Amino acid sequence: MVDVLLVLAPDPDHDPEVVERLVRGLKAEIVELDVESVRLGHSGAAPEGAKGSDPVTFGAVVVALSASGGVFSVLVETVRDWLSRHSARHRVSLTIDGDTIELERASEAERRDLIDAYIRRHTGG
Repeated sequence: MVDVLLVLAPDPDHDPEVVERLVRGLKAEIVELDVESVRLGHSGAAPEGAKGSDPVTFGAVVVALSASGGVFSVLVETVRDWLSRHSARHRVSLTIDGDTIELERASEAERRDLIDAYIRRHTGG
């Protein structure tokens, strides 16, 4: 079992309700994948101006993957597609085994190259 931490750093112009919907929407898409579990978590630091400790406010989703199979690649592609559809000024970081990749305002080609290299590091291919 491998945990992947996804952290959404939302566009600072979005209010907390919009951010909550974004995080829950991303989680809903991930739940549809062949993953072991998906849970809301927190990234360790609340965004500036955040109130309380609602995990959704922190914008984090923890995804447990089976150590075998191609689910990791599918997860990364799902996040990439989600980010493309919600491309305001959001950033999404993925962390696995202490290795983090951050996706933000890069061009589609730059994001694809970064993601492909990241996937290769964690799938041995």
